[in-house]
Amino acid sequence: MNEPRLPAAFLVPGSSSFSDFLGQQAPDLLPSRRAIPAGHAGDLAPHGTTIVAATYPGGIVMAGDRRATMGNIIAQRDIQKVFPADEFSAVGIAGTAGLAVEMVRLFQTELEHYEKIEGTTLSMDGKANRLAALIRANLGMAMQGLAVVPLFAGYDLTVGQGRIFSYDVTGGRYEETAFHSVGSGSLFARGSLKKLYRDDLDQEGCVTAVVQALYDAADDDSATGGPDLTRRIFPVVHVITADGGRRVPDAEVAAIADRMLAARMDRPDGPAAALT
Repeated sequence: MNEPRLPAAFLVPGSSSFSDFLGQQAPDLLPSRRAIPAGHAGDLAPHGTTIVAATYPGGIVMAGDRRATMGNIIAQRDIQKVFPADEFSAVGIAGTAGLAVEMVRLFQTELEHYEKIEGTTLSMDGKANRLAALIRANLGMAMQGLAVVPLFAGYDLTVGQGRIFSYDVTGGRYEETAFHSVGSGSLFARGSLKKLYRDDLDQEGCVTAVVQALYDAADDDSATGGPDLTRRIFPVVHVITADGGRRVPDAEVAAIADRMLAARMDRPDGPAAALT
């Protein structure tokens, strides 16, 4: 048989964007192209928060709590909100959980598709721009309350350091310095990191700082879940370095959380920052 496995319509040369290809061939499969009734649907779907990312010399850490809420109800206690985008980057989701997970899967496929077509990986700026385009395509649903606002971070091999990108619902892309957080508890998490973050943190210190920040967010934001000691549910933490990314084992995160909680028995508000 000399016929290709795919019809000629699917063999589009020069297209390195999987989402563009899908938009041409099967637009109904794109989350942003699906028809939904008019009205506000934001309270009908579980929402995920809070995501925190911070850089340290030689890498970057991204972590997310495990709670999803639906109005005043805890919809899920162990949701995963931080995912690897590719070998050297990760994306954390905040907003409508179902749409956010679909967007992450599409983004992962987008990066893999580009690498297979072009024979090389996208730059960090290219990855950040591709994610911005996916968010922009979701603007119609965002206007109905189904917003997705992820946090993107990775290790840039070209400059040899970690980088963090935040977004708004229109697809606006903003590079952050040192640390950032998104989600309903982000205000409290960033306030915590303002006091805990240092430029000379090592990997364990950076992981500890973001876990502390998530705890502080949970302390003031009902939609953010803190460490669940009875169920042994702890934040999902990803570390990315020049050697690639990995999820920190739950046992390691649990050990850090246990030490943190033991210390907070004496200082409920957490460690104090130096005044100088």
